[in-house]
Amino acid sequence: MGWFRSKDLLDRTFEIGIILKGLDGLLELIGGALLLAVSPATINRIVGGLTQHELSEDPRDFVATHLLRVSHGLTGPAVGFAAAYLLLHGIVKVVLVLALLRNKLWAYPWTIAFLAAFIGYQLYRIVLHPTLGLTALTILDAIIVWLTWREYQKQRTARQHGQAVPTT
Repeated sequence: MGWFRSKDLLDRTFEIGIILKGLDGLLELIGGALLLAVSPATINRIVGGLTQHELSEDPRDFVATHLLRVSHGLTGPAVGFAAAYLLLHGIVKVVLVLALLRNKLWAYPWTIAFLAAFIGYQLYRIVLHPTLGLTALTILDAIIVWLTWREYQKQRTARQHGQAVPTT
């Protein structure tokens, strides 16, 4: 089996979507590793330094105040949980994306299940604290689930009919 090759707009959208998920997974791996390697005090100093100028201009800056709040919430158990979460989530994403790009049939249902679980969690978070960003992410994930299902059906049908797997 070769690498996935898109031909039409939906195939390209699927490919771009899963590549973005893979890049997100890489960022999660880096973030998890940094949480293990850097102390919470160092993280607080870095975030404080990065947000100091912005907060001096606007003490209520949305991004800066939220970054500071998150960094101050990083304590011993929270850091360990966040690091483990990011590392596990990142590894799963990267493995699934690589398998999808290599047309591994087993990866399609696993990707759908993985994203569906996170959509469920995101919907729960939206009910508690609705945000535009999380809503947009949930819609994007739902679209990727649909595109993954679509590609899975194409791949399965081709294999059931003994055809060469299309590299759409």
